[in-house]
Amino acid sequence: MDWREVAVTVSSDGEEAVADLFYQLGCTGVSIEDPEVLLNYIESGEWDYHSFGEVKLTGTSVVKGYFAEDDELGEKLGKLDLGVQELLKRSPDWVIQTKGLTLKEVDWETAWKAYFKPVRIGKHILVKPTWEQAELLPGDIVIELDPGMAFGTGTHPTTTLCLKTMEGIIKPGQTVFDLGTGSGILAVAAAKLGAKVEAVDLDSVAIKVAQENVDLNGVHDRVRVARGDLGTVLTGQADVVIANIIADVILILLPDLKRILHPNGEFLASGIIDNRADEVEEAIEGAGLEIIERILDSGWILFRARWANRESV
Repeated sequence: MDWREVAVTVSSDGEEAVADLFYQLGCTGVSIEDPEVLLNYIESGEWDYHSFGEVKLTGTSVVKGYFAEDDELGEKLGKLDLGVQELLKRSPDWVIQTKGLTLKEVDWETAWKAYFKPVRIGKHILVKPTWEQAELLPGDIVIELDPGMAFGTGTHPTTTLCLKTMEGIIKPGQTVFDLGTGSGILAVAAAKLGAKVEAVDLDSVAIKVAQENVDLNGVHDRVRVARGDLGTVLTGQADVVIANIIADVILILLPDLKRILHPNGEFLASGIIDNRADEVEEAIEGAGLEIIERILDSGWILFRARWANRESV
């Protein structure tokens, strides 16, 4: 199948709003190219194996979405155009430019492989693409990954924030719910840390890729992958609920937490751009939780929270 890559260049403040447009249209993959995030990682030394040349801060980001070239493509592109025009009405100072091109499925796979290299995260986690070799150290928790057409390679700050935090809090025998699993990277990590995991996503492509990565890592006995609305296909309660999504979806799922999060459990909310952080923090506290940690990386926020009044939950 051929795919249409639609790239929207937008002022950095609008990258999450544009990404949300793609998600609302059922886009099977969304990526954000933010020069500021890239520069921060290069300067930190974490991406020293890449050769990007000079990175210039432009004040804009490029948000890319990928659509199957099927009978619904024209309708989806029309809705995307209307959504972009509505954003311009609300924020006339934003710069927004849109362009599109057709990709063969093999082009997509090649694009991932060109930029995805082994990366160490936290103390012991090593995320390694299936086609790369890496030197292992004692105690390494190796996550083999083929992201395919699902978000989540481990290199974006929203994912690294989750992995670093998970490494410190997830204990063997716990139950973890991974909401919006994408490539399944967080579900696999939780399983390799000893947890039993329920991983859910709305997107059929993500479910396929996540299951493949679960099988690839040999954790199929500890991870169940299911398709459905975030939080509604789950039964029981988790010791840790992880939502590495976007601010708007996190706000929607908060009412479900009383049903799916154990009274002594913890909630990890990531994927939150810093200009939405106060709004999300207020909503989390309004849902009856208290913020334990607020962690920032390259303009992205992770909230670690637990029930404020655990006896009454």
